[in-house]
Amino acid sequence: MKVVATTRQGQGTGASRRLRHQGKVPGILYGGRSEAVNIELDHNPLFHSLKREKFHASVLEMELDGRPEKVLLRDFQIHPFRSQVLHIDFQRVAEDQKIHVKVPLHFVGAENSPAVKLTAAIVGHVLSELQISCLPRDLPEFIEVDLSNLTAQDTVHVRDVKLPSGVSVALRGKENPVVVSVTLPSVQQEEEVAPVEEAAAAPGAAATPAATAGAPAKAGPAQPAAAAPAAKPAAKPAAKPAGGDKKK
Repeated sequence: MKVVATTRQGQGTGASRRLRHQGKVPGILYGGRSEAVNIELDHNPLFHSLKREKFHASVLEMELDGRPEKVLLRDFQIHPFRSQVLHIDFQRVAEDQKIHVKVPLHFVGAENSPAVKLTAAIVGHVLSELQISCLPRDLPEFIEVDLSNLTAQDTVHVRDVKLPSGVSVALRGKENPVVVSVTLPSVQQEEEVAPVEEAAAAPGAAATPAATAGAPAKAGPAQPAAAAPAAKPAAKPAAKPAGGDKKK
């Protein structure tokens, strides 16, 4: 794949902003035996190229001011909510120097494997790409992983993947990550049913209507005692006859 770029004169945030308004993408080209160079590219062709898988894992032919360069895409930045490339980085490559790059994995044959046909297992892709090391001429566009012989007891690790000639995986020590895992559906069903059964057997569970049909009704709240009648006022003494008693 070919990329056309020109040397960029202006630097800084303001210059980059002006380039973007003009439909350009600021970038940088570094590595190899030459100094880093600030570059600019047309936005629309670059934006469509970034949608292609091959563009991310291939040695690209860059035409910089009319001079050919062999480069690798190393990084790029996309606007958070616009379809706009903000910045892009390329690295020069030399034919006699190994490169380290991530290559996508393509999985084939899983639907015909014993794991799927005989046990209806679910095949999970844990990794989607591998970090490899190779010379530029040996760089594959992708690495194919054949799963046609996968069984329910299998787990595919990185060191199990068959690599093209001249390609090695970048691993540390005894590191061997999982690439593909197999899950049986019955295990998932048992895990979902067990909590329901435990909840039903737990003490204090709600009683069924038949068990509560004969239960006596609860007494209602106690009625307040009747208030005592008010006391009658004491009787007044009888009035004396007028004029008082006569002396005998």
